[in-house]
Amino acid sequence: MSARTRLEALVATYRSMLVGYSGGVDSALLAVVARRALGRDRVVAALGISASYPKTQHHQALAVARQFDLQVLEIPTDELDDADYVANAPSRCYFCKRELWGKLTAAARARKIAIVADGTNADDLGEHRPGLEAAAEYQIRSPLAEAGYTKADVRAEAHELGIPVWNAPAAPCLSSRIMYGLSVTPRRLRQVEAGEELLRSVGVEGDLRVRHRGPEARIEVEPSQFDRVRAHRGRLVARFRELGFAQVTLDLLGYRRGSLLAAAAPKLEVLAEGR
Repeated sequence: MSARTRLEALVATYRSMLVGYSGGVDSALLAVVARRALGRDRVVAALGISASYPKTQHHQALAVARQFDLQVLEIPTDELDDADYVANAPSRCYFCKRELWGKLTAAARARKIAIVADGTNADDLGEHRPGLEAAAEYQIRSPLAEAGYTKADVRAEAHELGIPVWNAPAAPCLSSRIMYGLSVTPRRLRQVEAGEELLRSVGVEGDLRVRHRGPEARIEVEPSQFDRVRAHRGRLVARFRELGFAQVTLDLLGYRRGSLLAAAAPKLEVLAEGR
């Protein structure tokens, strides 16, 4: 890319920036463009590390950082020590982001970094995202949204820059898979992570989720992947039971964002009855 994009032109006006970096396409694009516009020494890609951050996402984030010579800072976060976060109300994300931005803004101040930014894009602004309230409290900038970038814009520019995660499925924190009202615990986070790794291991592609509903593991995959799930039913059921789930279901509405907030009950295919 020769001419500056809208995003690069905006970021070039900053003295320095710390990016809340997860390794997903949004924050990856922001970090890479900032590195191009400001140089390595004026950009930090900061990862919040906790039990709710998927290991595969962590490895992916570090691989992209190595490829584009990003300066990385890994900061442990302690949201699991917050009773409001653990209680897992629909506002859970606010408490997570409050913890994250508190740690990241402190790190930025210590390094005299001018701007702390996240990967929120324009499409995100119309969704249920309580974390945006915490970002506003800490005066976090959202350059992608400010530049008017939609998710499609983000993916297109990331593809042009050769960022390998340009078309990767969305991968929010593992807590987002746990049914509201069911407390967030390290064990439940591990159950979800292992369940999703299992689905990937049998060849399920695209966006997927294992929704933790107490004794039930509810599988959400794209409809094109239903037959692959069914083909590996025996292996999936055996492993999900090893993980501690009594019942395994396939959501026949398929993967969709925000399904935990949906009022209507989906149609389910029962892969394993409760024991």
